[in-house]
Amino acid sequence: MNIPISLILFRLLLAPVILCLAYFIGENAKIIIVVLMYLGLISDILDGIIARKLSISSAKIRRMDSQTDMIFWLSMGFATWILYPKLISDNSVYIWTILGMEMSCYIISLVKFKRETCTHAFLSKLWGITLLIAFTSLIGFNYAGIPFNLAIIMGLISHIDRILITLILPKWTHDIPSTYHAYLIRKGIDFKRNEYLNG
Repeated sequence: MNIPISLILFRLLLAPVILCLAYFIGENAKIIIVVLMYLGLISDILDGIIARKLSISSAKIRRMDSQTDMIFWLSMGFATWILYPKLISDNSVYIWTILGMEMSCYIISLVKFKRETCTHAFLSKLWGITLLIAFTSLIGFNYAGIPFNLAIIMGLISHIDRILITLILPKWTHDIPSTYHAYLIRKGIDFKRNEYLNG
């Protein structure tokens, strides 16, 4: 098995581990959960870098990476809900809005291309960073505040970007840095993809 796929599977396996820690051990496991979250992020960064270095980056690997990301971050969300249900219920409107937009991204892509979305856009990368900060605050310190609000705002912006990318693209492809780049593809204008956006 190649290294990038191993890293993706590692991140996928972290999801049930995180959920079990939250459910069976509770707050006593919150430091471990935060550490596992950071390990998951590191694996996400490394799988793309290594795949490119080994010249084995493919649509299959990128799709696997994208779906694993979704499962991993959902596990973090459910773990937060298990540990601090009131914190989640107090912010449920914003959370459901983000989840609704996430589902919209998939539905639009499935209807248009018969495939799930796999943009790995730049704004989605930024959203991932804000999610990391927000979950560190939520799970590590039982605090939402500015980190949570920033993640919600970035989540809304990044999902709008992903939806626009899907609507603009003439055919399915992966690793589209932004709506602007989707427009370039639609117009048949070539551009140099920044490899650092494809982790």
